Amino acid sequence: MENRTEVTEFILLGLTSDPGLQLPLFLMFLLIYTINLVGNLGMVLLIVLDSRLHTPMYFFLGNLSLVDLCYSSAVTPTVMAGLLLGYKVISYNACVVQMFCFGGFATVENYLLASMAYDRYVAVCKPLHYTTTMTTRVCSLLIIGCYVCGFLSASILNENTFNLTYYKSNVVHHFFCDVLAVMVLSSSDRHVNELVLIYVASFNIFFALLIILISYIFIFITILKMPSAAGHRKAISTCASHFTAVSIFYGTLIFVYLQPSSSHSMDTDKVASVFYTMVIPMLNPVIYSLRNKEVKIAFFKVKNVFIFCKQNNL
Repeated sequence: MENRTEVTEFILLGLTSDPGLQLPLFLMFLLIYTINLVGNLGMVLLIVLDSRLHTPMYFFLGNLSLVDLCYSSAVTPTVMAGLLLGYKVISYNACVVQMFCFGGFATVENYLLASMAYDRYVAVCKPLHYTTTMTTRVCSLLIIGCYVCGFLSASILNENTFNLTYYKSNVVHHFFCDVLAVMVLSSSDRHVNELVLIYVASFNIFFALLIILISYIFIFITILKMPSAAGHRKAISTCASHFTAVSIFYGTLIFVYLQPSSSHSMDTDKVASVFYTMVIPMLNPVIYSLRNKEVKIAFFKVKNVFIFCKQNNL
């Protein structure tokens, strides 16, 4: 504990030290972050403004968009500032906050995807009981549970990371304060801390994945029992967006966090991290809007209202 304040700041190496790549990467991330902001804020506004989207499915989707925006915003502005200004120094306290916010919101998304899978299970497998099962109270409790589990997990991992001593090196081989990248800088024995990280991350990921897999097993069994092709298409359409988002999110997380430390390559991890910190939050609203008729209808409805108000100076 007496050495905790020895390191007062960290240096983020970023994605590249090549000056020729920094401006193109900045422009690319600026475009990605702009789409992220517009897409996720737009999704939240559509769900709030259109009463037809005031259903459990869109209640979860609105929270998913909000969480995507928050955990991407914890990382992306820092990366863009480093690329544009070359400023890659982050204070010890700022690193703690960034790690907490990113880890908390990313874990919230993990449990949100599980809650959405349960919602799809009830919608497909028990459609007659959907309104009585997915009540406002149940949905609210699920959302609260997602946030509590997410930030409790982030608190544990932050304490697990920053109770180590840091005084020999402060150069983080990453573009943000990721748990693994910071932990390897510690001068103390971190074997137990790495085990805690693996156990907490494994529990979060596999508990949520178990719920998702069980839900989809029952969904696919129900689909196979449906007599009509129209029923098949409707059920598949109901789940397709969520299944796509789940596959991308968990595929990347498992690749980065659940490898043995001996097989980790920070350069490979950084490329994979770009996907789950920046690209996935941008893709989620695109996936859901392109594959969802209700979202398209709500978008054009709001667009028409905006055009009408503009034309009539309202």
